[in-house]
Amino acid sequence: MLEINVKNETSRLRAVVLGTAQSSGPIPEVEDCYDPKSIEHVIAGTYPEEHDMMLEMEAVAKVFEKYDVTVFRPEVIKDCNQIFSRDIAFVIEDKIIRANILPNREEEVKAIKYIWDQVRKEDRIILPEACHVEGGDVMPWNDYIFIGTYSGEDYPDIITARTNMDAVIAIQELFPNKIVKSFELRKSNTDAKNNALHLDCCFQPIGKDKAIIHKNGFLVEREYEWLVDFFGKENIFEITKDEMYQMNSNVFSISENVIISEKNFTRLNSWLREQGFTVEEVPYAEIGKQEGLLRCSTMPLFRD
Repeated sequence: MLEINVKNETSRLRAVVLGTAQSSGPIPEVEDCYDPKSIEHVIAGTYPEEHDMMLEMEAVAKVFEKYDVTVFRPEVIKDCNQIFSRDIAFVIEDKIIRANILPNREEEVKAIKYIWDQVRKEDRIILPEACHVEGGDVMPWNDYIFIGTYSGEDYPDIITARTNMDAVIAIQELFPNKIVKSFELRKSNTDAKNNALHLDCCFQPIGKDKAIIHKNGFLVEREYEWLVDFFGKENIFEITKDEMYQMNSNVFSISENVIISEKNFTRLNSWLREQGFTVEEVPYAEIGKQEGLLRCSTMPLFRD
């Protein structure tokens, strides 16, 4: 049996699923892309090469090895982008919840079946079909579960809207003892600088009581202000529109003191060090071209 336990974003990590860039397939056509940033790079001829992405992911695997974290990888599916393991499932407390993701990504879910099958049957949750949810929108934070969502009438037409209110309600029902707090995110199919693909693309808690945040990622100002009040202004690192575009909020915590971050995030990384964090810098800019970064490509299974 595989023991799973995740109560927040920053407790000491013991086991994680890290995606894979192996056999990630040819450069997609524009119409096959799921987000505006990938489209931008396909058009510009700067879409990332498999070899470069594999090197970036191995750099992360080495950091996990250094901190003695057990790493699971998805089974490799030929010509399939399997980098973003956070999208396909997520753990809250001792439950693993399968994400209901874009239908053409079903294959990715099968690739972690061997992990899913090791979890106690009663702790494997498949939500009703009407509940759309991806792990990048879901953040357990002790007594809270923060969830990014979009409830605009144009939801069906927005490919970047991944989590709906049906899922928010279902998760609240699954965890009645938690306070589920949802946040409306700014979405765009065409403009990557005005699109928060997931909650972790514009916000993430770090350490014990700090957070990285980008105001414009939130559609409702008072929801953004609630988070600022919750963490306290002095504990918040505000990122610019360009830093959000580069995915500065999508770092990943190994513990309350150790954070994996992209090596080009100079402003963020020096702030983190000033706050007393150990920053493990890795190259991840090529993967970042697909509008996902470190949190998106990791799915924690066990934190102390």
